[in-house]
Amino acid sequence: MPEPTPEARVEEVARTAPPPPQGSHPVHAVSRVTLLADGDAAFAARVASARAAERTLDLQYYLWHGDVTGRLMAREALMAADRGVRVRILIDDLYGIGRERDIASLSGHPRISLRWFNTSHWGHWGWLGLMLELAFGSWHLNRRMHNKAWIADGETVICGGRNIGDRYFDAPADFNFRDLDVSVRGPAAREATALFEEYWRHPLARPLRRLPRMRTRKSALKKLRRKLEAAAASPEARGILEGVRDAGPPRGLDIANDAIRILADPPGKVRGEGGSVIAPVVRDLLAGAQREALLISPYFVPGEAGTEELIALRRRGVRVSVVTNSLAATDVVAVHGGYVRYRDRLLAEGVEIHELKALGEPKTGVFGSRGASLHTKAVLVDDGPVLVGSFNLDPRSIALNTEMGVLVHHAALARMVRRQHRRLAAPARSWKLALANGRLTWEGCKRSEPDATFRRRCLAWLVRWLPVESQL
Repeated sequence: MPEPTPEARVEEVARTAPPPPQGSHPVHAVSRVTLLADGDAAFAARVASARAAERTLDLQYYLWHGDVTGRLMAREALMAADRGVRVRILIDDLYGIGRERDIASLSGHPRISLRWFNTSHWGHWGWLGLMLELAFGSWHLNRRMHNKAWIADGETVICGGRNIGDRYFDAPADFNFRDLDVSVRGPAAREATALFEEYWRHPLARPLRRLPRMRTRKSALKKLRRKLEAAAASPEARGILEGVRDAGPPRGLDIANDAIRILADPPGKVRGEGGSVIAPVVRDLLAGAQREALLISPYFVPGEAGTEELIALRRRGVRVSVVTNSLAATDVVAVHGGYVRYRDRLLAEGVEIHELKALGEPKTGVFGSRGASLHTKAVLVDDGPVLVGSFNLDPRSIALNTEMGVLVHHAALARMVRRQHRRLAAPARSWKLALANGRLTWEGCKRSEPDATFRRRCLAWLVRWLPVESQL
């Protein structure tokens, strides 16, 4: 039987999703859409939706850190379950290795279910087990669930670039970190519930075998409660929670439901079953640009095809402007090595490129993501549509990882995203690149790859010549 198209799959899941309970809200023609650029507001929006939830809280994340905000979010999920809310948490297994004990203890609550996506069979040996499993042919483990969704009562979804952890909510004051989410409240959010359901029921979503035994789960949950309450009482957490109390209702836009689409790749993509849903949408957006295309992507590796598409836009007179990480700011040096192959050619054709500066030192990995300065992922064409989500403009997002996003056709939201692009591209935050007599320059700086350490420069140069672009 032929594989259904991505569009047919999304429509079928949405069609068969269970309706909300009677009386949950009247049927409206619009949903409230809010752009969450500020970390404090993004944190407060999640807390508010969890506290207002009456029936369900479905949480799907690539990363859930055990730091201050990570523990505060776990505490909100636990308090919701104590009120009678059914809580389901789905986390990619890759970054759960060695960190799963605390969050796994939540499953000791009768109303909390926890599943891990694309698990390693040898994960009890930690990273060594994962590497060995990859070496023996389990290459599906190189494909990860990169989705981020916070869904309350099937009526509110917060989707974007943010994982759960301090740096995603502006908690570390010494780091120039930028991210972006979209909150959708209303009937349009039901699509997110249908997509979450598809992941939750997929064979790759499994209860973790490394969970504590049943007879110890209650005691593990009690211990976790004490940890979470201690975290909430800490000076750092008190300041964060006071900000939640002081936060007013987020400003938003009433947008027609048919102008909002919530998109996600099929979960089977990590097995090579079904392609990207979001990549064709991005290509169609760019192909339809008339005046400008604004791209924000922490990991920007356009490849030959993407480079030619952007050049074709310029030759049609479309302004193309890209904001990405500088070598000093990126956490994945290999991605920078892939990006620089196309940088000069794009600049020569008039594509604007801005590289975000680093404030503080990101944790550096050659291939692993640990917290780049820029984490926002957004595409804006003309006066809309706008796409905000987890999708990077790189081969990994297109072919390997599953991704998620919110596509909105609305001029006012487009203006908000344009302001974010302008803010990120400003000289105070980013270097503007140019070619002067064939030589690459960074505006306001005399040296190449400014602020990058010698080690980073060497790694980027080395990776540039390795045949690894398909993995970036």
